[in-house]
This record gives sequence, structure tokens and C-alpha cells, in this order.
Amino acid sequence: MLRDRLVSLSINHPRWVFVSFLLFAILAAVQIPAIQVDTDPENMLPHDQPDRVYHEEVKARFGMHDMIVVGIVNETHPAGIYNPDSLTTLHQLSEAILSLEGVIRQDQMALNLVDNITQEGLGTIRFNWMMAQPPENQAEADAIREAVERLPLLQNTLVSGDHQAAGIYVPITHKSESYRLSQEIQAIIDTFDSQDRFYMAGLPVAEDTFGVEMFIQMAISAPLAGLMIFVLMWVFFRSFVLITAPMIVAMGTVIITMGLLIGQGYTVHIMSSMIPIFLMPIAVVDSVHILSEFSDRYKPGEKPRQALQEVLGHLFTPMLFTSITSAIGFASLAFTPIPPVQIFGLHVAFGILLAFLLTVTFVPAYIMSLSDKRLAQLKDHSLQEDDNSRLGRALSLTGKLSVKSAKPLLAIFMAVILLSAWGVSQIQINDNPVRWFKSDHSLRVADRVMNSHFSGTYDAFLVFEKNLSQPPHAQLTTELTRILQENQATAEQQLALQEMLSEAENNDFDRFTSDLGALLDQASYLDLDNETLWLDLLDEVERIQVEVKYFLSPEILDYMDRLMQTLQQSEDVGKVNGLPTLVKTVFRELNAGDDTHYRLPDSARGVAQTLLSFQSSHRPDDLWKMVTPDYLSSLLWFQLSSGDNQDVSRVMQQVADYMAEHPLPDGVSAHWAGMSYINVVWQEQMVNGMLNSLMGAFLMVLVMMIVLFRSIKIGLLAMLPLSITILFIYGLIGWIGKDYDMPIAVLSALTLGLSVDFAIHFLERARAIYRATGSWPATVDEVYKGPSRAISRNAIVIAIGFTPLLLAPLVPYITVGFFLATIMAVSALVTIVILPAVIQQIKDKDRLFGGQQEA
Repeated sequence: MLRDRLVSLSINHPRWVFVSFLLFAILAAVQIPAIQVDTDPENMLPHDQPDRVYHEEVKARFGMHDMIVVGIVNETHPAGIYNPDSLTTLHQLSEAILSLEGVIRQDQMALNLVDNITQEGLGTIRFNWMMAQPPENQAEADAIREAVERLPLLQNTLVSGDHQAAGIYVPITHKSESYRLSQEIQAIIDTFDSQDRFYMAGLPVAEDTFGVEMFIQMAISAPLAGLMIFVLMWVFFRSFVLITAPMIVAMGTVIITMGLLIGQGYTVHIMSSMIPIFLMPIAVVDSVHILSEFSDRYKPGEKPRQALQEVLGHLFTPMLFTSITSAIGFASLAFTPIPPVQIFGLHVAFGILLAFLLTVTFVPAYIMSLSDKRLAQLKDHSLQEDDNSRLGRALSLTGKLSVKSAKPLLAIFMAVILLSAWGVSQIQINDNPVRWFKSDHSLRVADRVMNSHFSGTYDAFLVFEKNLSQPPHAQLTTELTRILQENQATAEQQLALQEMLSEAENNDFDRFTSDLGALLDQASYLDLDNETLWLDLLDEVERIQVEVKYFLSPEILDYMDRLMQTLQQSEDVGKVNGLPTLVKTVFRELNAGDDTHYRLPDSARGVAQTLLSFQSSHRPDDLWKMVTPDYLSSLLWFQLSSGDNQDVSRVMQQVADYMAEHPLPDGVSAHWAGMSYINVVWQEQMVNGMLNSLMGAFLMVLVMMIVLFRSIKIGLLAMLPLSITILFIYGLIGWIGKDYDMPIAVLSALTLGLSVDFAIHFLERARAIYRATGSWPATVDEVYKGPSRAISRNAIVIAIGFTPLLLAPLVPYITVGFFLATIMAVSALVTIVILPAVIQQIKDKDRLFGGQQEA
């Protein structure tokens, strides 16, 4: 039998247990220096997830890059940012950033790196650098302001509408460079003697900074929590001998589990960084149960072997089942579609089972290695403290109250359950990586300030695509063949066209149509008798050449323009930039230059001519950020002042509503991309996945409880603390207005483990005592002298032990610390107060527990 083998190994060969434990710990520890941290929310989705694949495709198609947004704010000067000193500082900072490694220089945007578009004469425009040199006086600064205000693409993007802030958009080679670059940019800023204030914002820098601070916090929080638990256990038990074993088991469990994760090549995500925090309480709880029972049974002077065998014989099964049920709770996270959550759940499940194995081997081996003197000290610090202690008296009163006032207590808890259910209905699913920092963090401050001035530092892209019924080459061939047939062309003419098509054949459609057009034009001169036919074919080539470049069409541009204007009236949308804005701006300057000509051209040829003029600018490739070179795909760049999922989802719904009322043209589709959209996707998948895994794990735990107790009734009773705790915790989240985010989502797994642990130990001991006494009052009295004390003490130690997390600068750690303590408190309270009250209402206790009838 597994139990007997493990007990025999630990009691008879303690040195082998120590050596094996040490070797595994060392092997795991040497893996930890290879740790790699990853806080990229994109990796919350599998690499082949369709939305993620499309997002990456859009970035490649339009040459989009992750960006750091640097803001310069001046709220004191009458001209705001448009004063010579501020613009000089902006110019110097922008030029300095260009020299940094990892910056994509040609795509950086700032006032010194964009064009001022002006009219050179009717039909001619000029492109001059907006700020080639810093202004020397206020008049020059005012001229820059006037120029920016004439260019909708720049207004409220590069300079805020209130004139108090200017931005530098710094595209970077990879988002993992964000933190390093932000530090180097800050070092440049620190060299300026300026009255301006500087900020850095954007999802990439927030995510990468979180990764750095998470790494630091991971190295601080878990040891601090461990130290706090150690101190509290010493305060309770006053014996280093007693508390050493649980702490070694807990630390060993954490080291081996993290070493395994890192050794397998997994990166440490925000979830896996919390593995030590989740494992610590679970690993400590089982060890304390063994020491508590042993200190009761052991008598000084005797050999500890017999007492250990009795303790492990009594506790092995409930500890095994609590470990398995806790592991099931976390392993169920493997069924979520979020890879970091899967890895987190599976490794915590492994750590829980490892903690059980170490508890039933290392702790007995540790006790066997103690001298008689130390064993006597262990007995002197028995966990079963005097009934006259404060905790003893409180628990004794609680037991009596639970039985005598069962109905009022149950009525109160029913009211709490109803309020909790209402709270659950108020929960909002929402997340935003910037909110992972405390409100006074520099990134949160920057986020508030910059989004109060600018249109928004959060990006989302709406991509329009034209789906052609057939490839352009085939479409052109089909139409030309049709014209030949309509004109009853001769075989010679058909052969001549085939030769032209073969001669002009080229994969690039523009080159193909250009060469074919030249051949047709030449044929119209050489074959004057059939000039009309060749010119008709030439006209068809030119028509299809424009038609397949769909986003040159004024009709689709007008649709996009009307959508942009409608959405910009929404409070949720800061600004929308797109191809229509560029076309209207250039078209205005090609004509009279006044606002009456700020419109779209009447024909596709006019649009093409407008864009051809733009490509004479200093930044011609900016066009391909808005439309692909084949003109079959175009995007709108949404600037949002909030990256919260709720806000982004609301914008998406507004777009959907508009398209429902104004259907897209035939063959045109629209899809979302951008990091703000990706955050919405993984959050929705996480919530649905967590719900499914929680329901599945709940049913599995219920089956485990019925199998363990061999009783449906007791199995259901064991699930009561778990059910109430889950409902209360999520009700509390709704009451306080806390958003349902990633850390909150995984708390259900921890609730499953800890709540069931307390219930199993309480019910197992209650059943054993009832069978021995045959009396429910006697059972209650005895239960509140033993198991209730162990449960209460464990709850207090763990709950208070993780209070250092409340001082962390990262919100997810604070969230976990607070709710972990709440889970411990609620699950312990329900176990020692509500369970006895519910059992009190069951009349046939003899049938419930399988004992004798009450006296």
C-alpha cells in the first residue's frame, strides 16, 4: 500500500529522504537563474489563435510597429507647448531619440519629422518640414501652431487640442525593448533644464515595465510572505523546532516547482510569477496538521515511531484527498484557452501534490531525526493549547453558539448568500495592463495626464478588405475576351491579343496593365482599320486597373469617412485617422486651399492623382500605413483614451451598430486588430474558460468528496464551505466594484483547494468522534478542542502571513494578497460556524455519521 511504503521510507530511512529532497531542490535551484520573464498580453493567446494571427498579419501588411508615446506638457505658458523653449526641447529630444538602438527611425513621428502641406499654386502642393529647426521667436512658434491646426492628421495626435501637450511617437523593433528604451529616453530627459513636464505612455512600455517590476516583486513578495508566516507560527507555537519543518516543506515545494517550470523552458508570466504565493499556504497547512496530531499523541520518553504511524494512518487519506481536490482545482485551468493560465494551473497542481509527498515523507523523517530533548520541546509546545486561552474560549463559545442558534445563523447566512448573488450580478469583466500598477505609479500618472490632453494613447485598428471575385489577371483576361466576342473579333485579332497578354505577363498587376496598355495603344496606331477595337480594349484595361485598386474608389472612401465622423462624436473615441483624411487634406491644397475643397475627389482617377502628389512628400511611405500598395485593404487608426476592455468593447459595438444600419459595400469586410482589441479577445476567452474549468472542477471535487466519505450527504456537506466561499468572494468583488481581471479569475481555483481542505478535516474528525461517542453535543465539544483550533490557526497564520502583498507596487499582487486572506477567513468561518449549524438541523445524525443513536 502506498501509505505504508511512504511511512516506512520516511521513518526507517530519514537520511535518504533528506538527501533525495536536497538533491531535487539543488537540481531545481540551478535552473532558476535561466528565468525569462514575459508579460506580453499577446501571449495570453496561442500563437495560432485566429485573432492573434490576423493581428500580426495586419502589422506586417501595413508596416505597423509597437510604440512608446513620449509626452511634453506645458500648462503654464500662455501659448502652451507652442513657445520657443518648449519646441526647442521637443526638437532636441526627438533628435536624440533617433540615435537610440532599437528605434525605427524612419517611422518616428514628431513635429520635426513630419511635413507641412501647403499650396504652391493651383494644382501644385509643397511639402516642407514642419519644424526643421526650432523656432527662434514666438512668431515662428505661432506659425507652427497655425500649420498644425490646418492638418487634421496631426491635430490632437502630435499636438493636443488645448495646445498644452506635444507627443513623440517612438516606434520600436520589439516591445521587449520598451523598458530599456524608456530608461534611456528618461536619461536624455534628465539632461534638460526645462520647465516642461515629461511623460511616457503606451501599452508596450507598461507591459515591459511590469515584467521588470514583476521579477523584482516575485523575489520580494514570496520570501516576505514566507517570513511573515514563519514569524506568526513562532508567535503561536513558540518553537523553532515545531515550525521549521513546515517552512522547509513550503520553500522546497516552491523551489522545485519553479525550477521545473523554468527548466522546461517556460517563460514566467504574470500568472506563473504567483506560483510561490499560491503554493506557500497549501504546503504549510498539511505540515501543521501532522505536527498538531503528533504533538497530541506523542508522550515524552517514548519512541516517536508508533505515534507517527498512528498520525499518518489517521491523516494520510484526508490529506491525500485534500491535495488531490486542490490539485484538481488548479489542473482544471488547463482547459482554459489561455496558455499562461494553463501552465500556471498545471504547475500549481504539481506543486500541491509535491507538497503532499514532501509532507508525508520529510516531516516524519524530520521528527525521527530529532533528539529526545527536542521531541520533549515539541510536546511542550503542543498545538492543542489550553482551553482557557483566548482562541480556545472563543472557539468553545462559537461551537455552542453554532448549535444553539443554528436557525438564526442559517438565516443570516442565507441573507449573505442572497446579497452575494446580487454582488455577482454586478461584476464587470474588465482588464487593462496599465491598471496593473498602483494609481500613483509614474506610468499610471502618465496615462492619466496624456490621455486628458491627447486623443488617446491606446490603439485599435479597423481593417477594411475588398474580396475580389477572381484574381485581377483573370478578371482582366475575362473582360478583354468578352469585348472581343462582342465585337466579333477575327481569329487574327484574338491571337494578337493573346500575344500581347503573353508579352506583358508579369506578377505585378500594375506593371502588367501598364505594359499591356502600351501594347494596345501601339496597336491602335498600327491597325487603323480596327482602331476602335484596340481603344475599347485599352479603355477596359484602364477601367479594371482602377477598379481592382478598390480603395481609390470615392464610394468606399466616403463610407469610411462617414463612419469616422460618426464615431468621432462618441465620448469613447478620441480620434480616428485614415485614408479619407489624407486624401481630403491633399485635395484641398491641390485646389484653392480653402475649406470648401476639403473633400474627396469625384473619381478614382482624382483620388489616384491626389495620392500620387502626396508621394512627393518627405514621408511617402506613410501612405502604406493607411492602405496597401494593391489598394485592396485599408485601415482606420482609432486613438482611444482608455484601454479598458469595457471601453474598447463599447467602441466595437458602436462600429457594429453603424455597419448594421449602413451595410458595407458588396465584397467588403471589416475586421479588428491592435493590442487593445487583442486584450478584449483574451479576456473574453479567459472568462469563459475559467467558468467552464470551475464548473468541471467543482463536479470532480464533489465526486471526490462522495468517494472519500462514502456518503452523498457528507460529500454535499463538504462542498458547502466551498460553495459559500466562492459565492461570497465573487459577491464581494461585485460589491466593492472591483473589475473581474486576470488575478481574480484564478482565485476560484485557490478557493476550491483551501475551502475543501478545511471541510474535509472538520468532517472527518467529526465523524470519527461521533462514532466513538455516539453523541452530537459531545462531538461538537470535542471538535472545537481539536480540528477547529487547527483550522482557525491555519487561517489566521496564512491570512495575516500574506499581508506583505498589500504593500506591493503591483495591483495583481495586492489583489491576490487581499482575496487570499479573505478566502482563508471566509472558508474557515463557514467551516466552523455554518457546518455545525447545518448538521444540527439533520435529525438522523446516526445515519449521517454511521454511529450509534444519540443518548
